[in-house]
Amino acid sequence: MSAASGLPAPVAEPSAPAPPGRPPKAGTPGPDHGRARRGSLARILAPVVVFALVLGLWTYASDHLIDPTSRFLLPPPLSVLKVGLLDWQNLSEILSALWTTTSVALTGLAISMVIGVALGILMSQARWVEYSVYPYAVALQTIPILAVVPLFGFWFGFDFKSRVIVCVLIPLFPIITNTLFGMKSVEAGLHDLFSLYAANRFKRLLFLQLPAALPAILTGFRISAGLAVIGAIIADFFFRQGNPGIGRLIDVYRQNLQTEQLLTSLLLSSLVGLVLFWGLDLLENRIVRRRNPR
Repeated sequence: MSAASGLPAPVAEPSAPAPPGRPPKAGTPGPDHGRARRGSLARILAPVVVFALVLGLWTYASDHLIDPTSRFLLPPPLSVLKVGLLDWQNLSEILSALWTTTSVALTGLAISMVIGVALGILMSQARWVEYSVYPYAVALQTIPILAVVPLFGFWFGFDFKSRVIVCVLIPLFPIITNTLFGMKSVEAGLHDLFSLYAANRFKRLLFLQLPAALPAILTGFRISAGLAVIGAIIADFFFRQGNPGIGRLIDVYRQNLQTEQLLTSLLLSSLVGLVLFWGLDLLENRIVRRRNPR
């Protein structure tokens, strides 16, 4: 009751419930999409910023820290660009040698992939094979390759075949190790499930162990990509018959103190290894994303 008029006080009407939030329209990017986009942008910008810093430090060191009479030991980036990349005669010579080295590296990497995966699978299937082969795989990793490369030349000649053999041996161990690790990393419960359905060894290998080991195998491939390029360059230093590779060209530039061409050769060789690494990394990401969609 109202004290002033004797009438009942008005009852407040209940407020209407707030309308539920509208679902985002189809095709509208959500917060996860924004974070992914920022992450992709950061992956691109971060190496670009570091590259710019390296170029700046390189230029400063060449112009201010090195005596002008010794500047040929570290020429500035613009000089390397002008002599090594913009001079077609020098660039064509470097690209021709780089293609020879790249073909050797790709051939050796492909062979090492086949051999490494096959040995890893065999060692995972038979313990006696692992006990027999794995110690020699470890020994292969510890042998100084520079000491045995000349022997390959004496035994197999100094041409393309010997270069490929070197490129097979250097990246082989990471592939063997990662394949064996991936094959052994299958959960025991999954093995029990396959045993429950009486799956034979071949089905267990094909439908359980190989799919589970695939990420580890691809990681071994990525590690071995750069090692194959290094092996091809090492082989070029020793095996000088046939088409000259980038390793032989680097040695010539070193002897003649052609630093601009030498640095260009080194940068382009590194670029080949990076392209192989990024290509295998992209392949691994696509396979993993397809196996684990979100």
